[in-house]
Amino acid sequence: MESALKAALDCAVGAVETTVDDSGVTFQRVPAAARARIADPTLDFMSTVPSGVRLEAVTDAPALELDLQLTHLVPVGQESAGTALDLVVDGAVRERVHTRQETVVHIDLRTRETQVHPAGPVTLRFELGEAGTERRIELWFPVAAAMKLLDVRIPEGTSLRPAPAAGPLWVHHGSSISQCSEADRPTGSWPAAVARAAGVSLLNLGLGGQCHLDQFMARTIRDLPAAAISLELGINVVNFDSMRERAFVSAFHGFLDTVRDGHPDTPLLILTPIFCTTAEDRPGPTPYGPDGRFTAVERPADSSGGCLSLGRIRELLGAQVELRRAEGDGALHLVEGTDLFGPADAGDLPDGLHPNPAGYRRMAGRFLPLAFGEGSLLRQRAGSSPR
Repeated sequence: MESALKAALDCAVGAVETTVDDSGVTFQRVPAAARARIADPTLDFMSTVPSGVRLEAVTDAPALELDLQLTHLVPVGQESAGTALDLVVDGAVRERVHTRQETVVHIDLRTRETQVHPAGPVTLRFELGEAGTERRIELWFPVAAAMKLLDVRIPEGTSLRPAPAAGPLWVHHGSSISQCSEADRPTGSWPAAVARAAGVSLLNLGLGGQCHLDQFMARTIRDLPAAAISLELGINVVNFDSMRERAFVSAFHGFLDTVRDGHPDTPLLILTPIFCTTAEDRPGPTPYGPDGRFTAVERPADSSGGCLSLGRIRELLGAQVELRRAEGDGALHLVEGTDLFGPADAGDLPDGLHPNPAGYRRMAGRFLPLAFGEGSLLRQRAGSSPR
């Protein structure tokens, strides 16, 4: 492995682990053991989408080049919007760097059949500033495309070394609504926007379609040096109809018990589902339709006992958080997702499920003061205040 690539890996932040092969490096957001046991191609793919992963470095290089292999998963009937990376220099966000040089995998979300349209690697160049002047840079990787880092180049005689952490570690886990594939740039995901404004270091474990109160994720969070933790829960359980009420309540407590084994006093925030018209009062599943929207299916009444709508999940999460607080967990808090994105925001749900870039910006603006403002929920030990 070339020296600049090695130096870049030392600067990487926001992944659970990395995998290295002869061609390059993949940043993973799900541990290898979990990926092997679950053996779900979608989980494997989402693990390699580096939402929230970035290089945080101090460098005197005037420019930096990356060779990347990008793969974008796109529903049949849609076109890829391409892939964007973001450069931040001494705290200032530069114009995004955008490419359409990517392998596109069209997937039929009903049959899971795929059509692959391959493309070769792409080289992206980032202009950093005047040669010989040290600066702090953040290079934020894609939120929607899987990425393999093939090579890194900086001019001869310049250096790249890890920057000090942006702040205390905030670990966030959730669904596609936390991965934010619909954001128009990496710093436009709502967790990234919040982290940058609050002065905390983000580890985003938001995984499209993969937030099901899995024990492997609870153990991952348990073992991380988190100063603050938040969990966006519920929507994938409805999307896939993966649990009924009895299992959901038990899984919720099991998940929190595991996290609390490693973080007995860490501020922990539960975020209930944001607004989603089709599943507010109807149980899932919510398949993707030919009209490009997610819609709950009709199901016989006698098959719906204990099935979960978003409204019922909010009731259950509220009641169980209150129960745990009554048992003595004063560092556990609840935020209603509809306070971040509610019925009045439905115009920014183009597919009926995922916010558009404007919706994510609004979510960030509403979450920031609740979670990291003066006297707020997660600031108790994270020790940060909004910039």
